[in-house]
Amino acid sequence: METETVVEMRQGSGRCILIVDDEDVIRELCAKALRGYRILQAADGAEALRVLEQETVDVVLTDVMMPQMNGLDLLKTVKEREPNQVVVVMTGYADKEIILRALKADADDFISKPINLLHLKTTIDKALEKKALKEELVHLKRMDRLKSDFLGLISHKLKTPTTAISLFIQNLEQGIGDPTDPAFQKTLSLIIEESQYLNYLIQDLLYYSEVILQEGPPRLAPVNPGELAAAVLKELQRSFQNKGLQLESALSDALPGMSLDRQRIAFALRALLENAIKFTPPGGTISLAAQVREDSIRLVVHDTGPGIAREELPKVFEKFYQVDPARTGQVRGFGLGLYYARLFAQNHGGNILLECPPGGGTIATLILPR
Repeated sequence: METETVVEMRQGSGRCILIVDDEDVIRELCAKALRGYRILQAADGAEALRVLEQETVDVVLTDVMMPQMNGLDLLKTVKEREPNQVVVVMTGYADKEIILRALKADADDFISKPINLLHLKTTIDKALEKKALKEELVHLKRMDRLKSDFLGLISHKLKTPTTAISLFIQNLEQGIGDPTDPAFQKTLSLIIEESQYLNYLIQDLLYYSEVILQEGPPRLAPVNPGELAAAVLKELQRSFQNKGLQLESALSDALPGMSLDRQRIAFALRALLENAIKFTPPGGTISLAAQVREDSIRLVVHDTGPGIAREELPKVFEKFYQVDPARTGQVRGFGLGLYYARLFAQNHGGNILLECPPGGGTIATLILPR
């Protein structure tokens, strides 16, 4: 397809329709009937696939009989690549075999030739309604799956501390244990630690419910990234102290202001810092610095921990994935921090990069475009 054809038919600013037919006159008539939509054209199935690789299309309106690749082969290929893509088939044939093949390939609707232009508009409108319902259904299924996975993870994570605390209390109730015994004191310290971890999990759950379950685009407002980073460090100060870690901060109040969703970017930076705290051994150092570039501001977290194995680097941004160097299966947390941290950075047009230099440690960079 000539590039000028695509540009010429951009007559609307709303939904996009790709009309596929080897007859110029048919494409032009359909385009006029669908005035108000953004229209793209292709003369055959192969050409249509090239357009779909470069453009986001809401409905593919395709003829059946075309050279090179016919409409049924196009329908099958499109559905294999993107099952939720809406495809409406135009045909001048009443052949049951063709209709059955199209149905088996999951055609969303049919329209007969010669085309009634009013019927065409109605069919496309219905196809778009069907697409919206499909997208809503996919979203609901994804949310249900996330909730199910999350509830299962919560159940698993809460089981260990609650079981330990419950057993200890039952022993106390039955008079088992001597408070002067060093073993008793050690157990008591462990139970206090488990109680603190339980509180940490509950706080995390509340935090996730406030930040992660919010839908929609970022809520942008003027933010000073240096001030935001300093506030996150203040919140985590006790975590640094409890772990015996040294913090080196190289932030400046003079950083240029940006339009950010404060809550989401604070979550992303907090996730990077908490990850560094979790995997840096006592006595180690974690640094936070800001880099101002022409196109971005970068918040860089560098720790002196063991680093991340090269084979695990591609996985750490997966939902619920947790690095477990000791292979204990008891890594604390929910495995969602880095997933949502990168998602929130990408919501702003940015990203998160992870590097593990040869000397050890991990460098996590939160990139925020200016």
